[in-house]
Amino acid sequence: MKRRDFITLLGGAAVTWPLKAWAQQPAMPVIGFLSAVPPSNMPKWVDGFRRGLAETGYEEGRNLAVEYRWSDSDYDRLPALAADLIERRVAVIVAAGVDPAHAAKTATTTIPIVFFMSGDPVAENLVSSLNQPTGNLTGVTTFSGVLTSKRLELLRELAPSARIAALMNPNNSNAKFRLKEVEEASRILDLRVEIVNTRNADEIDGAFASLLQRGAGALLVVDDPLFNNASNNSKLVALAMRNRIPTMYYQSEFAQVGGLISYASNYAERFRQVGIYTAQILKGAKPAELPVEQPTRFELVINLKTAKALGLTVPDSLLARADEVIE
Repeated sequence: MKRRDFITLLGGAAVTWPLKAWAQQPAMPVIGFLSAVPPSNMPKWVDGFRRGLAETGYEEGRNLAVEYRWSDSDYDRLPALAADLIERRVAVIVAAGVDPAHAAKTATTTIPIVFFMSGDPVAENLVSSLNQPTGNLTGVTTFSGVLTSKRLELLRELAPSARIAALMNPNNSNAKFRLKEVEEASRILDLRVEIVNTRNADEIDGAFASLLQRGAGALLVVDDPLFNNASNNSKLVALAMRNRIPTMYYQSEFAQVGGLISYASNYAERFRQVGIYTAQILKGAKPAELPVEQPTRFELVINLKTAKALGLTVPDSLLARADEVIE
């Protein structure tokens, strides 16, 4: 072989070999994250999700990419956003909420879906069983709805003589389940609970006016993404204070911004488990092999500063059971 031919051959190999090697490298997996609420409402939850991924060897931007899709409380956008993630060929879809989970389930039967929700995934027809989910879905639930009875019991202990109202969003896909839970809890506790509806942020003021007209002196806020919105969160707390209504919330975030009391599982920890499940699926686990994760611990948070502003004396028995007292 002539020297010139040898140099040409060697140069060609130098160009083609790195391209072949690059082509053989595994592509960075992409996760689709679908949510009905804006990112401003979920910083702690997304941090929890990332923490779960990190614990199992994945770091966003290093060996994993995440495509976020937010519908900003517009549920009608969810199917198109789910379809967009599928077109992006994501490896797993994380569905943050029951409506995103339904949108993802309708869009694909093959891409694994890890959901986070507050209700019963069996009753919602997302999985056939908690212990042995079938198909391409598994996930984490807070079972917030089944806590309704406990929340009402705690609220009655805090405001024993007050008539209680429950604030709900009738447009939520969980509304019929939530209403049933409130009715059953009311019957068990022998309480009369007034149902007050609000479909959007513009109706919140009117809802408070309605519950006052009905003589309600205490309020249970029923779990709903509408109320997770940062501005609506603050609005609920402010209206409860302005109208001197002792109010029970379904997330500790409400108590931390001035709400009176909350009883719930730790949502950031629940999202951490979503991250762990997502990573396990990336490593080869099948959704059907991962039972739906349920909470084992619930946190009672009391804002003592708010209680004093409302003129309430929190019973020592309640303070002793609190996981956090805000002063």
